[in-house]
Amino acid sequence: MQTFTTGGAALAFDVDGTGGPLVVQLHGLTSSRDRDRQLGLDLSRALRDHRILRFDARGHGGSTGTAEPDAYRWDRLAGDLLALLDHVAPGESVHGVGPSMGTGTLLHAATREPDRFASLTLVTPPTAGKTRRKQAETYLANADLVEREGIGAFHALDVDTPAVPAMGHAPETVPTVPEELLPAVLRGAAASDLPHRKLVVRMQVPTLVLAWTGDRTHPMTTANKLHKWIHGSRLEVARTPYGVVAWPGLFAEHVVTAHQS
Repeated sequence: MQTFTTGGAALAFDVDGTGGPLVVQLHGLTSSRDRDRQLGLDLSRALRDHRILRFDARGHGGSTGTAEPDAYRWDRLAGDLLALLDHVAPGESVHGVGPSMGTGTLLHAATREPDRFASLTLVTPPTAGKTRRKQAETYLANADLVEREGIGAFHALDVDTPAVPAMGHAPETVPTVPEELLPAVLRGAAASDLPHRKLVVRMQVPTLVLAWTGDRTHPMTTANKLHKWIHGSRLEVARTPYGVVAWPGLFAEHVVTAHQS
């Protein structure tokens, strides 16, 4: 494991492979590189002849963070991503993939520096716009809960939430954010949203959208919206665990096609 310090946080990362185009893989809110592997969301595993950069967002997994909520907004996380790319692969155009918060981070980074990305794969896009407001209220309430009753009460909420149909095979895991940082991480998520439609529409980056059904925190409305906004994008929807099993192959095909075009 290596670390890179930016904006007061040491980001834990690793790079697999010694040659070929670079792929950067992000994760979702309260997750990490290791947790996504456990959940079957390590989508880069089907790629060959590529370098794979995986890292933990600030405050998650092996990365450090501060108790400042604004540091965890998606636009700020996009700054972390771009700084890490400048460190690992200066000037190189890369392929980006990430679920939920990772999707939000990638979109903020790509609308800021579109030439930095050879392709995007947006996985389980999160609530956005109108649906984001209700989700933000939930994050704020959960932040208060952690401060009032501790992280165990937050873990209990996760256990009691019905599984998404496409993730019925996934093992039980727990969030990877330490208790002292979790309220700030949740409040930063509550203050976040996708970039404005005008910025997204302007992008000319080959994009694959991977979504699943039956999940209010990652609704099809956002996936359909992004598919409509991003010219030439492709949308694939998983309704069962078999659909998610196909994602690494779909992602590998998308990366290779984008690199050859």
